[in-house]
Amino acid sequence: MASKQVLVMKKFPKGLRIGKYVAQGAHASVGAIFALGNTVEDNFVIPLENPFVREWIIGNFKKITCYVDSDDALIEIYKNARQAGIACSIIRDAGLTEFNEPTLTAVGIGPDNEIEIDKITGHLKLF
Repeated sequence: MASKQVLVMKKFPKGLRIGKYVAQGAHASVGAIFALGNTVEDNFVIPLENPFVREWIIGNFKKITCYVDSDDALIEIYKNARQAGIACSIIRDAGLTEFNEPTLTAVGIGPDNEIEIDKITGHLKLF
């Protein structure tokens, strides 16, 4: 049994500050984790019934980062992950620093079964 999380970044042709890429990937990672949980009274709870989620949260945080070149590709990856029932998040930057308008930047997928995630992201190039 192996679990992982995949961060799919949109690559910008004119480049982007490395720190901005890192921040957007962090948003995608945390967003996917938040998608797993819910609020119970004043606590945020992530159920650990899924053995892949349990392995990832309690074990090591295996992450892979890859990229796509367009909004359409980013949205397609996100839709495929949702359809597969894998926790995911899509990140739209507010446009306050690097961009002049709200801009799709990343998708976080998992943690979950790496075989199932690879069906969605295995064809992508590493970032």
